[in-house]
Amino acid sequence: MVTEGEKMPSTWRKTFIALWFGCFMTGLGASMTMPFLPLFISSIGNFSRWQLNIYSGIAFAGTFLTQALISPYWGSLADRKGRKLMCLRASGVMAITIFLTGMAVNVWMIIALRLTQGLFSGYINNATAFIAGETPRSKSGSVMTMIMTAGVTGNLLGPLFGGALADTFGYRIPFYITGVCMALAFLMTLFNTTEHFKPISKKEMQPMRQMFADLEKPGLIIIMFLTTLIVQSSLMSISPIISLLVKELMHNHGNVSFVSGIVAATPGFGTLLVASWLGHKMDAVGPLKVLMVGLLAATLLFIPMFMTDSPWLLAFWRFLLGVANAALLPAVQTALTINVPAKSFGRIFSYNQSFQAAGGVIGPLMGSLVSSALDYQYVFLVTASLVFVNLLLVVGAKVQQIKTK
Repeated sequence: MVTEGEKMPSTWRKTFIALWFGCFMTGLGASMTMPFLPLFISSIGNFSRWQLNIYSGIAFAGTFLTQALISPYWGSLADRKGRKLMCLRASGVMAITIFLTGMAVNVWMIIALRLTQGLFSGYINNATAFIAGETPRSKSGSVMTMIMTAGVTGNLLGPLFGGALADTFGYRIPFYITGVCMALAFLMTLFNTTEHFKPISKKEMQPMRQMFADLEKPGLIIIMFLTTLIVQSSLMSISPIISLLVKELMHNHGNVSFVSGIVAATPGFGTLLVASWLGHKMDAVGPLKVLMVGLLAATLLFIPMFMTDSPWLLAFWRFLLGVANAALLPAVQTALTINVPAKSFGRIFSYNQSFQAAGGVIGPLMGSLVSSALDYQYVFLVTASLVFVNLLLVVGAKVQQIKTK
């Protein structure tokens, strides 16, 4: 993080634009196949409802499982070799694995490719650490919000395009298009970013325990990790069953893939609507206050989703959820940026990514298990409970922060 008295690198804005584009394309590419992946799996096998729910959950969660396990290694490597290299690694492998998924002939090929994708993922995490090291502290809230919103917006708009493409061209073509999107992100990062990076040797790196001991607010950092896990779980809990829920709400009639894409994408529009304003708000009042309001709003919005019997009402409530989403992960990233020294960005952000990836495992599996044991709508009630627990944790952290001032 560039402090107030330091001169900003002249290339930081160009780097920011390239990384914003890369994060957007990564989010778009990661989610473009989301609304119809269960339908794609169903089309290449003969599965019962229970089997389809479980296989879809594994396919979604597998990527995040391997990501959670490998992220600390990539974070350590990023602190020694630089974040640009990590962004290139992630976008390049993602382009290949997603393209090959379009050629899959059985569910195990899909699962294997998604596991591989998770092993080499981490573009958004490394892009966040990359730009954090290039940005003045006074702009941290707005820049972190914009870079995180790029990924979140791409992640939430992807299903809209993916659903439309699947309805028009079939299930395989969107995978090929997504692979090309990731190749564009790779090229943009390669040719349009400049990193002012001071490598740290392996001997100079502090052990993780010592690094945490040297942090001014280690308890706050841990709560931000837990917040990332719970928020990601809440965002992903409906992912493996969204097309199946929409199909049920539509009584098996109509363009299910396209409507599923709309339902999945509407939070993206809500996020776009308020992201810039919330970023400036974080700079003014601090990320924790914004985070608490976002968590409270998200908790309340999951309740009407449980009661809805229309895909269009579901889309409306998810649009409002997108407004709340704009205050969640960007606020976490801003809090980390403000409270972590630049030399530790790579490892702290990688550990945060591990928690995010763990949420990506827990969320889809939770959604699959709850929907199999009860019904699709009960996923929203369980998710609301998790987010409320998260709110209590953050309120506790804020109270502790006030007491120590």
